[in-house]
Amino acid sequence: MSKHITITQAEGTWVVRAGGAVLGESSDALELVEGDMAPVIYFPRSDIGMAFLERTDHSTHCPHKGDASYFSIMSKSTTYENAAWSYEDPSEDVARIKDHLAFYQQDGVTVEQV
Repeated sequence: MSKHITITQAEGTWVVRAGGAVLGESSDALELVEGDMAPVIYFPRSDIGMAFLERTDHSTHCPHKGDASYFSIMSKSTTYENAAWSYEDPSEDVARIKDHLAFYQQDGVTVEQV
């Protein structure tokens, strides 16, 4: 594991909501801490309603995690552009986040422990 990144099992049950709808709930989420940034919760894809997500062309590269693919969240009232991301082929040091999704918290999108 990179000294810069730690990944642990997130305690309890976590939920992600967008536009008031529950997109997913998981007791198998992971918590990733990178440097001095705020922790990020990664949800197993199997616990997310993927029908609400649409893959976009946007991508980014992290020297520690690899290439991230992005998804927009489609709700009844709005589209949250590039609001979720996934490392589909992550670096070996962070392989645990493969097949997981993380979400940008913003007005209308929340990630919280329940």
